[in-house]
Amino acid sequence: MKPLAIAVLFAVLIPFAGNSADRKKAEPLVQQQQQQQVAAPNPNIDMDAYVKSVKDVAEHRKTRRLTEDDFIAMCKEDGVIILDARSKDMFKLMHVKGAINMSFPDITIESLKKSLPDKEAKILIYCNNNFLNAERAFPSKAPIASLNISTYIALYNYGYRNVYELGPRLDPKKSKIEFTTAIAK
Repeated sequence: MKPLAIAVLFAVLIPFAGNSADRKKAEPLVQQQQQQQVAAPNPNIDMDAYVKSVKDVAEHRKTRRLTEDDFIAMCKEDGVIILDARSKDMFKLMHVKGAINMSFPDITIESLKKSLPDKEAKILIYCNNNFLNAERAFPSKAPIASLNISTYIALYNYGYRNVYELGPRLDPKKSKIEFTTAIAK
């Protein structure tokens, strides 16, 4: 809260500090102060549209989660893109063989036009939470903050509808998926 707003707030509230009836009289003034401090709308940030899209994406995603064997089979198809949205450093440590790296913060209109120009291309995604016993390369995230979810939503909202996601949690040392690694499995 800005110093001037604090001073005004105290000037308004001090006379009503005595009892609860006086505090109730002050509540509309406090609410008015809070409303005046709400940030100006930004047309480039649309939370309502995002929340609505999440419901659409969740429905779309239901039939797009792959078993390990289905993921491996799709990896072998012509033109398939395996996308790893983890950081460049984590990607360098270990990633699915053949994957490209586009760190989630770098997913933008322009980067997608350049790296994934065909919105109809089949894209396979995976994230930290797909792998266990490899915490250095695949540190766990909270299930609600899984990178697969964010990546799927972002790609869908940019118009990519041919996205598939690795479903299970696998141990890279035991998985049939091939990895490229800078560290020992």
